[in-house]
Amino acid sequence: MTDLPTRSIDLKNVLSGSAPTADHSEGMSYLQSVPRRLVTLYLPLAIIVIVLLFPFYWMALTSVKPDEQLLDLDRYNPFWTWNPTFKHFHKLLFESYYPHWLWNTMYVAVCATVLSIVASVFAAYAIVRLRYKGANLVGGLIFLAYLVPPSILFIPLATVVFQYGLFDSPLALILTYPTILIPFSTWLLMGYFKTIPFELEECALIDGASRWQILIKIVLPLAIPGLISAFIFCFTLCWNEFIYALTFLQSTSNKTVPVAIVNEFVDGDIYRWGSLMAGALAGSLPLVILYAFFVEHYVSAMTGAVKE
Repeated sequence: MTDLPTRSIDLKNVLSGSAPTADHSEGMSYLQSVPRRLVTLYLPLAIIVIVLLFPFYWMALTSVKPDEQLLDLDRYNPFWTWNPTFKHFHKLLFESYYPHWLWNTMYVAVCATVLSIVASVFAAYAIVRLRYKGANLVGGLIFLAYLVPPSILFIPLATVVFQYGLFDSPLALILTYPTILIPFSTWLLMGYFKTIPFELEECALIDGASRWQILIKIVLPLAIPGLISAFIFCFTLCWNEFIYALTFLQSTSNKTVPVAIVNEFVDGDIYRWGSLMAGALAGSLPLVILYAFFVEHYVSAMTGAVKE
């Protein structure tokens, strides 16, 4: 009987054509008060934003500071500069091999990523859709291979690379990076392929389609967010990888950005911080652009976008 007054009010609103009043007695109503909103929402968000963006701010600030301000922190404010300079960027772009290093990194990352995605698509589809004994065990073993740290693998891989004559060549990285990219990409695509309704493939099989046609014309178009997510992960890992690039590449012209800026801008105990930070900042821009364009597909792939 206690609900009759409320229901009569809602019925009156419906008959009159007005929108029903919202009930803020439960749910997120505790955020409506300004003090609580400041403490529970804006303050944590501000802390997270500061922690995440401060390294980029420090890189940008260091890359435009004059050399004397980088060394004398007692006379100059370490968190700001009134005399910015682009000398470090000029030295980076026109007095070093940085554009070539950037091209090497892009070339290796794209080739290794495409190779890993192709292999992962076949492996994930075979494990999820082709029913055979031990499919789940194979999927678990593939993911366990991802847990093996690269610091253990790079020694035997270095021996193989040297014996095949691939040392100091970008091809060495293109062929070794899939060892750490394929396991996680396969596990990621397995989870996404499972969200695609199996009835679609059954209907295609009844109509006479082959497994290859089903994969190309049905599964892959529906799995585009998952493929983009796997591509972003693989590309990011290749772009930032350091151990393999340090071990397999020796000449200056063949190095990638993470290794080159550390080796070429450090002379013994002298660190050229301006050029180091400029190189790190310029090297992170391609990843920022990549995430900015495809972040929606990345999130949808993590949550599973295709439902039955």
